[in-house]
Amino acid sequence: MRYTSPHPKDFSDDVLQAIREHDNVCKQIHMPAQHGDSGVLARMNRGYDREAYDDLVSHIRESIPGIAISTDMIAGFCGETEAEHQASLDLLRSTQFAQAFLFAYSLRDKTPASRHLSDDVPEETKSRRLQELIDVYRESLKRVSAKEIGTTHLVLVEGPSRKSSHDRPELTGRTDTFARVVFPDVVVPDASFPSMSVHLRPGDYVAVTIEGGGATLVGKPIARTTVRAYFAERGREGERKRELGQ
Repeated sequence: MRYTSPHPKDFSDDVLQAIREHDNVCKQIHMPAQHGDSGVLARMNRGYDREAYDDLVSHIRESIPGIAISTDMIAGFCGETEAEHQASLDLLRSTQFAQAFLFAYSLRDKTPASRHLSDDVPEETKSRRLQELIDVYRESLKRVSAKEIGTTHLVLVEGPSRKSSHDRPELTGRTDTFARVVFPDVVVPDASFPSMSVHLRPGDYVAVTIEGGGATLVGKPIARTTVRAYFAERGREGERKRELGQ
């Protein structure tokens, strides 16, 4: 299960505890910031300021180690100044989101902004600021992705990758943290029946070791598994490391 697109106010400690303690709840949170400046957030009627958002991100990461946080952000909202835009760039740099969905502002009918604010940021300025958000996010994502190399993730197989071919068959799927991964379509062991090897199919879970990549990770499939078996083995590995003092 994946808890997606709630308002930041909806992340109570009870919700965070459920995400942390239940293996079948994905360790990924989509928490739209929309902007990095408190003044713009007030004009958006978001109900929180930048400091509160930063504090919540810190609290979530302390509560759920390894959590992936993604966001939505808007460039060129009504009245946005250059200094306010810089605050959004700062949020992207400091938070290092696992994913960010970035948009230029467009006026929508029947919204408070359409009734009370003026869409006064020139289109060329919006486009330039959006590209700057994209550039900063991509640089931040390089650092996020680099930390994944050598880690192992549980991946839900979706099917062939877009670049899969007869000579080089590949599969793709999403990690528990919602990162896209591509990996070779090869025969792998079945964790439940180690003497048996299988071809992976859409809907299977597979343990994948990450070997590289950027926005899309590249990995090596280890074995077909289940949610229960994967996290049970992770728990045993943690106990062995603690016993060895690692």
